[in-house]
Amino acid sequence: VLLILSGNLSFLNWLTMVPSLACFDDANLSFLFSSKEGSVKHQVSKIQAQKFAGEGPPKSYGYYMRQLVHISLGVLIIFLSVPVVLNLLSSKQVMNTSFNPLKIVNTYGAFGSITKERTEVVIQGTSSLDPKDPSAVWEEYEFNCKPGNLTRRPCVISPYHYRLDWLMWFAAFQTYEQNEWIIHLAGKLLANDRSASSLIAINPFSEREPPRWIRGEHFRYKFSRPWGTHASQGKWWIRKRIGPYFPPVNLPGLQKFFQSRSWPLPNV
Repeated sequence: VLLILSGNLSFLNWLTMVPSLACFDDANLSFLFSSKEGSVKHQVSKIQAQKFAGEGPPKSYGYYMRQLVHISLGVLIIFLSVPVVLNLLSSKQVMNTSFNPLKIVNTYGAFGSITKERTEVVIQGTSSLDPKDPSAVWEEYEFNCKPGNLTRRPCVISPYHYRLDWLMWFAAFQTYEQNEWIIHLAGKLLANDRSASSLIAINPFSEREPPRWIRGEHFRYKFSRPWGTHASQGKWWIRKRIGPYFPPVNLPGLQKFFQSRSWPLPNV
């Protein structure tokens, strides 16, 4: 609950809470069910009372065999979980990994560690003929929720999930060669593709001719300090340019790139 209140982490923590309900004793959840005679709750209470009074059926050979199987399985799980716990305590956790051929125990999660800095890829377009022209005006595409415009308040969407914004965040950890889909997105935006534009908040070229060039810029973002200079200017974020993320591209230049990956070239 604390993570839900303090973070914008989509549906991850909500899903974690659902199976945790099975950890509650039945008595804690009994208020959800009817106590009328003949109801399931009434019958269970009756069986529990008989068991408490020692009126239950005598323990059979099968009962002890089941107990032995249960204990054996518990010991096996504890033994197999040792490397999982050691991985959990490690400063370099490995996520989404199984630790034995039977795949009985494993680790799952979105993060093995949390970064202390937030970097973002900002996609920009221009109508200039020459992308290297110092006077070229580059306009930014604004996504639905990820940091971009410095004066836009951080949004709260949990448990909703903007998949593209999420992928853009992960792409900023790596290079565009490791995330070729971002070049595919650039090609779509070069053609003002409606399906691609519907996934973002603001396409500066939506009501006019599509851009001639698109590039990706890499920035480091951090929150502005309350009552500081940037905050007084209405800025929620402070950003510093790291460098280019991917160079300026246009549709003719992307033709071979798209063909080599069997991607249809977008039509303007």
